[in-house]
Amino acid sequence: MYGKAVICLTLAITFLISCSIYLGTVDLRSYFFPVQSAPRSLCATGRPLRVYMYDLPRKFHVGMMGRRYSKESGPVTMENLPPWPARAGVRRQHSVEYWLMASLLYDGKGGEKREAVRVSDPATADAFFVPFFSSMSVTTHGHNMTDAATEGDRRLQVELLEILRQSKYYRRSGGRDHVIPMTHPNAFRFLRQQLNASILIIVDFGRYPRTMATLSKDVVSPYVHVVKSFTDDDPLDPYENRTTLLFFRGNTVRKDEGKIRVKLAKILTGNNDVRYEKSVATPSNIKMSTKGMRLSKFCLHPAGDTPSSCRLFDAIVSHCVPVIVSDKIELPFEDEIDYTKFSIFFSMKEALEPGYLVNQLRQFPKDRWVEMWKRLKQVSHHYEFQYPPKEEDAVYMIWRQVKHKLPGAQLAVHRNRRLKIPDWWRRKK
Repeated sequence: MYGKAVICLTLAITFLISCSIYLGTVDLRSYFFPVQSAPRSLCATGRPLRVYMYDLPRKFHVGMMGRRYSKESGPVTMENLPPWPARAGVRRQHSVEYWLMASLLYDGKGGEKREAVRVSDPATADAFFVPFFSSMSVTTHGHNMTDAATEGDRRLQVELLEILRQSKYYRRSGGRDHVIPMTHPNAFRFLRQQLNASILIIVDFGRYPRTMATLSKDVVSPYVHVVKSFTDDDPLDPYENRTTLLFFRGNTVRKDEGKIRVKLAKILTGNNDVRYEKSVATPSNIKMSTKGMRLSKFCLHPAGDTPSSCRLFDAIVSHCVPVIVSDKIELPFEDEIDYTKFSIFFSMKEALEPGYLVNQLRQFPKDRWVEMWKRLKQVSHHYEFQYPPKEEDAVYMIWRQVKHKLPGAQLAVHRNRRLKIPDWWRRKK
């Protein structure tokens, strides 16, 4: 009796599976063959990323660069784009948003290979760029959360969200295919969580919860370096030409992981071949940092208020081998660039062991240092922000990173479309 029951049950299950396959509700290929988790990557197509840039009022971007630019009317174009001020000083480090916008305004008539091009029809776009200078807004509208001037920053954020929520393209994807720069640790600080689905351009994850920013969807950008690039670094003996072993110049009072700077100052003081100097980022001090880095074999990069800081990229363009002290730093373009080829890493515990870090650097082989120095010269162009943009510069690399993130965003959009019940079906019901 049990045998007949088993046979009947088997036949019933076989019948149901056959009907499901016939009707298309079960796809056995998903069990026996790999299923692509996303549409074909844009990186595989060989064409530039098509980007639609929102036409926001000037107060959201170049209007913050000066009264003259805020009073002008009409859209920002390649012809009337304000140049980045040469004397911007430390504000330059958070100017990624400016260079991304400028790259889309550039018409490409110079014949350079492009990683992203601007399109005027949003229906043809792969991604959407939101040109809000959120980092500049932090430094323009007050400097801390208790400053009354920060209300101007908050109002811009509120108004921008209203603009985006009125966009059918933003609603269509839930913002997943929208690219928004937020490189200052306090950028978009009031309403940041409202944009957690978008592709954020950030410099590290120090001020972002895991529920908001992750490597799976966001792009880690370099800070824009503030020292001048070392373009004629060709001595006969680069190792001997750099007379300082280890160099650091900067603020020693920082938050979070940056508290290590005070401790390092006590440990490193008294070493004749080490320069560990406290300073603030004034134009004259930036010049002194430029000179110091160019005369040093190694440049120390402890954490600041967040795990990363502009100092790392100042060291790279100065061809000074970075000594990175951090337990949780994320680095830009790491899927393409191997930082161990030109940087040395220490944990915070190792760095705080008296004498350990300096002794390791003193014993570092000269030939290995020279190889790192050569590698720095080879990769430093990837950290240059400039206009017009050039192939393989920092902006070019960032747009390529956006390409890598888009398939996941597109997958979410396509799934949402499939799962959404159409209006004609509701009417039929």
